[in-house]
Amino acid sequence: MALGYAAWIDDQFARPGGSLRATWDAANAALQAADATKSAGQREVLDAFYREAVTGDAQLRMRVGFALSEIFVVSFQNDSLSNNGRALAGYMDMLRGNAFGSYRQLLEGVALHPAMGLYLSHMRNQKENTAAGRVPDENFAREVMQLFSIGLYQLNADGSRKLDASGAPIATYSHDDIAGLAKVFTGFSYAGPDTHNNRFWGATGYQDADRMWKPMQGYPQFHSTSEKRFLGTVVPAQGTAQPMVSLKAALDTLAAHPNVGPFIGRQLIQRLVTSHPSPAYVARVSAAFSGSGGDLKATVKAVLLDAEARSPSAARDPAFGKLREPVLRLTATLRALGATSDSGSWLISNTDDPATALAQTPLRSPSVFNFFRPGYVAPGTLSGAAGLTAPELQLTHESSVAGYANYMRSGLQSGWGMNGLDGKATRRDVQLDFSADDALADQPEALVDRAATRLLGAVAPAALRGELLTAVQSVAIPVARADGSNAAQIASARRNRVLIAYFLVLVSPEFLVQK
Repeated sequence: MALGYAAWIDDQFARPGGSLRATWDAANAALQAADATKSAGQREVLDAFYREAVTGDAQLRMRVGFALSEIFVVSFQNDSLSNNGRALAGYMDMLRGNAFGSYRQLLEGVALHPAMGLYLSHMRNQKENTAAGRVPDENFAREVMQLFSIGLYQLNADGSRKLDASGAPIATYSHDDIAGLAKVFTGFSYAGPDTHNNRFWGATGYQDADRMWKPMQGYPQFHSTSEKRFLGTVVPAQGTAQPMVSLKAALDTLAAHPNVGPFIGRQLIQRLVTSHPSPAYVARVSAAFSGSGGDLKATVKAVLLDAEARSPSAARDPAFGKLREPVLRLTATLRALGATSDSGSWLISNTDDPATALAQTPLRSPSVFNFFRPGYVAPGTLSGAAGLTAPELQLTHESSVAGYANYMRSGLQSGWGMNGLDGKATRRDVQLDFSADDALADQPEALVDRAATRLLGAVAPAALRGELLTAVQSVAIPVARADGSNAAQIASARRNRVLIAYFLVLVSPEFLVQK
């Protein structure tokens, strides 16, 4: 508030943040020093994620990086990545490192990252062989258009679909475009000092120690030399295979497509501000994207400083805002309430289970389509009846609603995560300190206002405040006995008042819906 919004954003742009890969590497080294047969895995990536999300000073970079991880999806749920923690940690670092650069640079980082190469199977993708009937793998070529750049249909600058003379939407690409791009994404594999066939295949003795996070390199002998046609661009047949030349032409074409501004811009608005932005809001963000040549700093700033993002009158519109996704409910809680980690490792681990946890874990999307779709309209709901896109509602059902409530209640009371690195600690790793709140337990109004202000940023609205006060006051604090024999009961009652106040804020619409 002292800096002002724009200056705060500029300050955040300049902060690099900590490296998830470096944190993973340190955990891996510690494990192997104790037992050479052990190595870090998925959990250590999640540890690093929460450590940075809760304690890091580069919050905007982390927040945008998380948003990008839900657009440019890779997932531990894929068999080829389930045991590649270093790759996923490196992938998050790549997204965060490119979060405020150019979209074109980001797209190249995504295309050449080995985690994406394994996830969408363009690593070790070979050129066509007509005699053998082999064609290049088309998986990444399709998704880089459908999900990472231009979408399925041609768009106006405000995100609305362009229509043909008969009123039907116009497709952005055909199967011929996919086939042409698939040829581009041939001949890429692990980084290393040479392009030996064995290195391409990842053979023993040809494995660079950092191959799981360094950008993939081109192997000319596996790259298609035939003509490549896609989206109106033609890469002529090559006498000598030049994979990086083909890649540059493809990524330049995709990044320059007029769909990228509204397609990516609208999703950033959804992830950062509101689920169903107005066409005018999308158009302004799209103009910032195109006017800056695809600069993500300018785009993010346009998203966050737009009149609709900052206007109190917009916030009062029932159609404005977004349901916080479960992971962000947890990180917001831990940051707001000053959580600490006994181990220093933030051992929150997997939170997939909808019945007992969050129904969501970072980097564990069930598919390339993320945990929820940007165009999701929830059936049988008031928002659905109004035609509003509400992506996070795709994760919202009876089990996940109850699971979230139980998970947060348990966390407030006992902490979150594992009982230490060895599972033998006397309490859960991530803890909150309520001592200052305990002191207010006999002042219900002050306690309720403190809980609401810490989690909502302001005193609770009158209706919620009244409910909080009623609930808190329903817990009687015993009168102290002269001999102090009921001190434990008094302390328990005081703490229960505190826990009730915070818990009811955490399950309230005022907290769950971000305005």
